[in-house]
Amino acid sequence: MSKIAQMPGHLIRRLNQVAVSLFLEEMAKGGYDLTPVQYAALAELEIAPGIDQATLAARIAYDRATIGGVVNRLVAKGLVDRDTSSRDRRAKQLSLTEEGKRVRADIEPLVEEVQRRILTGLSVGEGEVMVKLLQKAVEAGNEHSRAPMRSDDE
Repeated sequence: MSKIAQMPGHLIRRLNQVAVSLFLEEMAKGGYDLTPVQYAALAELEIAPGIDQATLAARIAYDRATIGGVVNRLVAKGLVDRDTSSRDRRAKQLSLTEEGKRVRADIEPLVEEVQRRILTGLSVGEGEVMVKLLQKAVEAGNEHSRAPMRSDDE
């Protein structure tokens, strides 16, 4: 076994490659053209309609400089509305369109299948432990990220 095959950073990068590939495969099978980041944006807008792009970026731990492109693609697909904020004319409030709500609900089983497939080779218990350890490691390293995750109360 090579040295890098024992390094957490390399293994996490490889698992991310697997996760993205599985996500795109499942979306294509379902007839959807969505990326993992676009899904994260839809999921967050479902629970927090009316937030602005900067808040969306913080809540999904995505770079503020590139979230605009993600939002532009979702608007172009008819899944997200972008309206001028009544409080700050410079800010744009985001919300799911009716089509966005429908797509978000329709793809949930596909997303769940991706999560199951990512953990292929692990028992249910091992998968639960892995998720808890990943959550712990991500939380501990959040401030070192180029796009730290932020909640509403931070």
